[in-house]
Amino acid sequence: MADDRAGKDITRAGSRAVERSSDVEQRQISNEARMIRGVFRAAGLAAGSVVRSGQWAVGTTYEVTREITTAALEGESSADIAERTGNALRSIARSALGVTEGSVREIVSYAPGSNGTGNHAQYGAPYVPSVTVADLQRRGKALLRRSADVNFTEDVHPAYDHILDQLSADEARILRFMAQEGPQPLVDVRTNRPLGIGSVLVRGDLTSVPEQASVRYVERARSYLINLNRLGLMHTSDDPVMLNRYMVLEVQPVVEAALKEAGRAPKIVRKSLRLTEFGQDFCRTCFPIDD
Repeated sequence: MADDRAGKDITRAGSRAVERSSDVEQRQISNEARMIRGVFRAAGLAAGSVVRSGQWAVGTTYEVTREITTAALEGESSADIAERTGNALRSIARSALGVTEGSVREIVSYAPGSNGTGNHAQYGAPYVPSVTVADLQRRGKALLRRSADVNFTEDVHPAYDHILDQLSADEARILRFMAQEGPQPLVDVRTNRPLGIGSVLVRGDLTSVPEQASVRYVERARSYLINLNRLGLMHTSDDPVMLNRYMVLEVQPVVEAALKEAGRAPKIVRKSLRLTEFGQDFCRTCFPIDD
């Protein structure tokens, strides 16, 4: 019997074909991808022409043109320019075009690389390095030239733009919370052994910061903190905060569960979670801290 309800398999009479909801979603993604892939191809060709002949592409958006122009002035290779272009187009695809996240992933995977082909590594194509020592040295020399130019100004750290592309909305909430509230309590739960010899870490870096920041996906809280640490925005410090601030954290269910798992007379190591100096400046620059 055919079942046409959403999310169910659909079997047509007289046919063995079975179409699943995941297949329908993939077809939708592919349709969106085909409509936008032409933009990526045009941008990739424009990126290569900047290096080869100095001719600017016409008809691209202001954002894409700005990225290509900046990359060319910095002496970047065509692969670097294509990467910048891909980042700009990814932002446009998400905000202006309103495509699905799956389409964004598929479209970006198609962005042309330095060899003029898409990124087909997932299909077993050989890996082709996108940067050489000569490319790095050329970019390094361009940086040194700009540092000696008294007329060159740089309003913000150039990494901030790329960092924003690597943050989720929940991670932005965590950063703004930390910028507003300062260092937060963090604890490790260990088994208790005489003189600490043989003590085992049961659960580490337990904190209620994601919940306090009202993140939407609490189950991803640990991944959020790992990513923020990876980006150099946040770090764990052995310096504790005020002792009374640990009282609320240590009665949270996740900490109580770790204490039970640690057995008799468990040991709590009190630490803190802090923004790095780089993270503080990033938050002041990118987020409305006082709102």
